[in-house]
Amino acid sequence: MKCNIKPLADRVLVKPAEAEQKTAGGIIIPDTAKEKPQKGTVIAVGPGKKDEPMTVKVNDTVLYGKYSGTELQLDGETYLIMKESDIYAIC
Repeated sequence: MKCNIKPLADRVLVKPAEAEQKTAGGIIIPDTAKEKPQKGTVIAVGPGKKDEPMTVKVNDTVLYGKYSGTELQLDGETYLIMKESDIYAIC
């Protein structure tokens, strides 16, 4: 079943970037030691709050806090839904 998610208010749906597989020196990192990514791509954006338009757009690459948002599993993919204020920067 395909589900189209439309975030409400100032919420943003983000697809996290893949965690690093190797270190700069070429050492392979096991799944249990991988850092949570803090970078991702915006998939959907809510309409914003009254008097506060949204500044991020779909397909923007954003940086966010390590523990920001709520993780969702949808169609076998992992997404984060968070408030726009949890996003630190647009890359």
